[in-house]
Amino acid sequence: MSVPDSFSPVVVTPVSASTLPWLGSDQKYHVSYDLQLTNASRLPATLTSVQVVDAKQPDTVLASLSGGQLVDPSCTYGECNLLRMLPDANATDTVMPPGQSRALLVDLTFDTLKQAPAAVAHRLSLTGQAAPPATQPTPISYLAAPFDISAGKPLVIAPPLKGTNWVAANGCCGIGGAHRPALNSLNGKLTNGQRFAIDWLKLTDSGAFYSGDKTKNESYAGYGQAIYAVADGTVSSTLDTVDAGTPGILPANDPVLGPKLTIENVDGNHIIQDLGGGVWAMYAHLIKGSLLVKPGDKVKKGQKIADLGNTGNSSGPHLHFQLMDNPSLLQADAVPYVFDGFTYEGQVSYPAWLASDAYESGTYFQGKLPTGQPRTDALPLALAIVDFPS
Repeated sequence: MSVPDSFSPVVVTPVSASTLPWLGSDQKYHVSYDLQLTNASRLPATLTSVQVVDAKQPDTVLASLSGGQLVDPSCTYGECNLLRMLPDANATDTVMPPGQSRALLVDLTFDTLKQAPAAVAHRLSLTGQAAPPATQPTPISYLAAPFDISAGKPLVIAPPLKGTNWVAANGCCGIGGAHRPALNSLNGKLTNGQRFAIDWLKLTDSGAFYSGDKTKNESYAGYGQAIYAVADGTVSSTLDTVDAGTPGILPANDPVLGPKLTIENVDGNHIIQDLGGGVWAMYAHLIKGSLLVKPGDKVKKGQKIADLGNTGNSSGPHLHFQLMDNPSLLQADAVPYVFDGFTYEGQVSYPAWLASDAYESGTYFQGKLPTGQPRTDALPLALAIVDFPS
């Protein structure tokens, strides 16, 4: 679509290229992307709401973001604080002074794939400079930023893990995890390579993440678990020199360890695999010395490639997994994907997750279903508990 001509004090730019719907473990279809909003006028702009509309039928509102969805200091998880200070902090209010920018996280949900339009646009309502001669902010509304959300189908891959009681920590969508709002300014642009990333943690049969000494990696259910290639492909790069960290300590927050983090080692020992078609997989925080592949190696789907560890900027054993559109983390944007099959076992409670200590102490089976539900070609949502085929 072409938007109607209008003076637009706040310029809207999609952070990523076109995207596409994917099926979640809730059996609904999701579309997730980010917008950069820049006040290009000489007066302050106070955002009231952003409506996501069908680009072909702008009167059809798909989602309306306002109030606490944009800014809510009391909210710690869910559909809130979607307006971000750059690169990824909560905005303190909806005012954008002249020349300043914000990011907006957009997550759409549809009951069926047919409900998702081919493209969306965005109707901004704000108080700002309504015309070039204006000297005082006044209410204004306009359409902006048509965006294609029908760019094909999500890539179907195999899970990178096997076995029971895996938790999709920091998964998509909404606020409350580390990945969805993880915008970064890298290589001269705003990127979000972790939009669909998941930190995979394993629970014991009693619903805890560890048994025994919580300060030792070996006490955690996931530590040392085998990691498998999610598809056929070629290894692009690896790192296998980072020593194990100590559970409960996030290096980025430590005055001694923090300065030692670099772009190269922040993800610890890792493998980046070229899946073809402009998509790369990243497997991160691996055990030093466990990597079974090197750059240039051809790997097959289901082939063991490493062991799950706790290296880099990690506070406990887990596998960080994501797909991206570039082998360089500095260049990459996130790519939607789905797993070919898993069993959905329920959810870890967000309040329980956020209230736990640095070791994720406690038990987390309160939201586990009496009977697991099979899922095909879907992506586990944040804090889903899933079993992968053995």
